[in-house]
Amino acid sequence: MKPVSQPDRFQALDACHQQIHEHLEELTGVLEQIQVGADEAQYRDQVRTIEAFFSANARQHHADEEKNIFPKLLTSDNAELVQAVRTLQQDHGWIEQNWLELAPMLRAIANGEDWVDMAELQHNVEVFLALLHDHIVLEETLIYPEAKGQFGVEMAARAQRMAG
Repeated sequence: MKPVSQPDRFQALDACHQQIHEHLEELTGVLEQIQVGADEAQYRDQVRTIEAFFSANARQHHADEEKNIFPKLLTSDNAELVQAVRTLQQDHGWIEQNWLELAPMLRAIANGEDWVDMAELQHNVEVFLALLHDHIVLEETLIYPEAKGQFGVEMAARAQRMAG
């Protein structure tokens, strides 16, 4: 299997952020449907898809960042950048913790179970939305541009060594 190039890696990370935004919008819409008493059949499949995405793709996205993006940035002499990466690592823990509470509720709704407390669901969704929104803003405004710049410098140096 051929290694993923850095530009492709960042395209994949950016694409995942777009998917996260789309699924969060869907989650907000589903929550509104639930609150107004819409027929469960209208949103069960949608809830199942949202839960599956965040249980698999979004978690893998965070693992990719932890493995491929954050370690290099943590070696920076820029204290603000290092603190931002540490904040994102902490966010990953909080997002995961919140997800561990939210996911079973979504699975229950998708399966037509009626044990979910709607106030607790509302609260967990609001926390999840806030955590992910702030997290993505920090990544897209500071971390990804910095990482792209660092990886670009490395690739240019490597290309120059190979040409020389």
